[in-house]
Amino acid sequence: MENQNTDNNSPAMARINPVRLGYDSRFQFKCHPGVSCFTLCCRGIDILLTPYDIIRLKTRLELSSAEFLAIYTEPHLLEKTDLPMVTLKKMDDEQASCPFVRDTGCLVYEDRPTACRYYPLGVASLQHQEGADDQGFFFFVNEPHCKGFEEACDWTVAEWRTDQGVDVRDAVNAEWTDLLVRKRSFPSSIKLTEKAKQMFFMVSYDVDKLRRFVFESSFLQRMPVAEDVRQQLASDDVALLQFGLRWFKDVLYKQRDPHAQAAAAGGDNVQ
Repeated sequence: MENQNTDNNSPAMARINPVRLGYDSRFQFKCHPGVSCFTLCCRGIDILLTPYDIIRLKTRLELSSAEFLAIYTEPHLLEKTDLPMVTLKKMDDEQASCPFVRDTGCLVYEDRPTACRYYPLGVASLQHQEGADDQGFFFFVNEPHCKGFEEACDWTVAEWRTDQGVDVRDAVNAEWTDLLVRKRSFPSSIKLTEKAKQMFFMVSYDVDKLRRFVFESSFLQRMPVAEDVRQQLASDDVALLQFGLRWFKDVLYKQRDPHAQAAAAGGDNVQ
C-alpha cells in the first residue's frame, strides 16, 4: 500500500481511501454517548485479545486465567503463523455483541482490550520486531456507521495512542508481538508441534497455569533464577508473562530446527 493522502485532514476522505498513517498523521475523532452510533462498534466484530488484555480482564472480573478463557473467549489459529489466538466470545443476540457492552457503554471500560482502545485506528504492521520502522504503520478502521469522525476533536496518532493507553499495552505485549513476527519468517513447510502450540497458548494467555509450570515442575531446577526474580514471578502477572515469553522465544528460535526446540520446550506437564 502506498503512502498517499496522509496529510489530508478530511475525515470523509480518510475513511474512503486506504491510507498509511504514521505517528504524526492527524485525524478528527471523538466517541461519547452523544453520538448516534454509540456502542455500534462493539457489536458484530471479532475482538482479538492480547496477553495483557487477558491479565487485565481476568483480574478485573476476579477470575483465574482458565475461568476467563473458558467463559469469555474462543480459540483460533492465526493465519500465516499457525499460532493459537483468542477472541472475545460474542453474545447470543441479534447483533452478536461484545459480552461487556451495554447501551450505556462498556462495563469494563478501564480495562477494555487493546483493539478497542486503538479504534478507530488499526495496526497494519506488527511493532517491536527487530529493525522495525520507527514510524509505525496504522490505518483507519472503515465503518460507514461511525459518526465519531464528525466530532471536532483533533489528534495525532501518537497523541491518540498515549491518550488511550495503547502505548503502554504495546510495550507490555512487545515480546509476544515479536514472537508472531518471527514465526511469520518460518518457511511455510515448517509447522510447530501440537506441544509447542500448547506451550505458546499457556505462556501467552494462561498466566496462572504458567505460574504452576514454573513453580510446581522442575523448571527452576533446569533454569535457575535469582531469588528476587523468583519472588517477583510468584506474585506479578506481567513480570511472569514477559519472563515466559522471553523463555519460550529463546527455546523456540535459538536453533534453526524449530521442531527440536519445540520438543525441548515441553518440560513437565502441569494441569
